[in-house]
Amino acid sequence: MLGRFFLILFYLLFSFNLFCQKSNFEKAGDIIQIALPTSAFASQIFLNKVDSEAITFIKSMSASFVVTHTIKRVVNKERPNGGDFSFPSGHTSAAFTGAAFIDYKYGLKYGLPAYILASFVGWSRVYAKKHDYIDVLGGIIVGVGCVELFTSKTKNYSFNFTYNSQPNIVFNLFLN
Repeated sequence: MLGRFFLILFYLLFSFNLFCQKSNFEKAGDIIQIALPTSAFASQIFLNKVDSEAITFIKSMSASFVVTHTIKRVVNKERPNGGDFSFPSGHTSAAFTGAAFIDYKYGLKYGLPAYILASFVGWSRVYAKKHDYIDVLGGIIVGVGCVELFTSKTKNYSFNFTYNSQPNIVFNLFLN
């Protein structure tokens, strides 16, 4: 219980920087960048699941953080606004780590909205002139890649395309 308290305290202290941003899009992106991984982690901690994979999420998120910031220091690409350490986008890698974990654990029904929110985070970083789309793509690859390394999918989903005699194609998404 004490560990949960310190984790919540860490996120609260970390989120104080949200209030010094300039645009509402940037603020929303900053909030979602924290909310997605927090939701993924909380789903494993607070749902009291027998097969909780909180440690798996911690491994994925830690790897994403370490890989992102190592690459940032090695590449040291200039930001569009003139700052340092642009590639890859840390906000995007954090958001996509959370979104990919949600997708892997709960399927596309919850993963698709999470991916849409994570994509908004990437777009907000470009909009704020903190990154370009290559930085965002790098963040996506790091975030999803780290989840792929440590997490196994527990929900199966499949796409089914069918064609009937009418001139339209029917698209079905089956969620198990």
